[in-house]
Amino acid sequence: MTAQRVVRGRRLPPDERREQIVDCAEALFANRAYADVSTTEIARRAGVARGLLNHYFGDKRSLYLEVVRRSALLTPLEDLVVAEGPLAERVDQSVAWFLDSIEPHRTTYLTVSGAVGLGEDPEVTAILDEAADLAARRVLEMVGVDAEDETARAVMRAYGGLVRESIREWSRGGRLTRDQAHHLLCEALLAIVERVLPRT
Repeated sequence: MTAQRVVRGRRLPPDERREQIVDCAEALFANRAYADVSTTEIARRAGVARGLLNHYFGDKRSLYLEVVRRSALLTPLEDLVVAEGPLAERVDQSVAWFLDSIEPHRTTYLTVSGAVGLGEDPEVTAILDEAADLAARRVLEMVGVDAEDETARAVMRAYGGLVRESIREWSRGGRLTRDQAHHLLCEALLAIVERVLPRT
């Protein structure tokens, strides 16, 4: 009996089944463009009938938006104890938090942050913009800078470009290890907080 048949035969509560479908869709969208993944393939991988996929999500685009939300919006900050020590420690903790948050979904994060396949879809853009602003706010809070300062958030969103490319080099290029990416991002963020933000 194949794993796929075991999945198909198991009766799951609706929330678990929905999560299972999103997991399978994420695995497919992680390495392929939106247009190259079919709902039939997602349903087959999840071990469900295509009609059930449509029941939960309506269509492929709605399912893709759910994948974008899950991979772009980071884990909550509520359970994180924010360091109160020297700035370098707070910077180190904020970078570690970000990399820990992104690691389980990093391949998908890179794919959807490019939003390949849907062009300039306003809903995808809105999700990615919300994620960038949320990450900027969280990092500013962790390093002790006013997260309501619009200029500071703009600087952090620009820093987000370096973050994405560092994750790309670590995940796909293999030219950076996670430790090297961590070090690069810490040094850059420390310089921004100490030398850039005070002048903005």
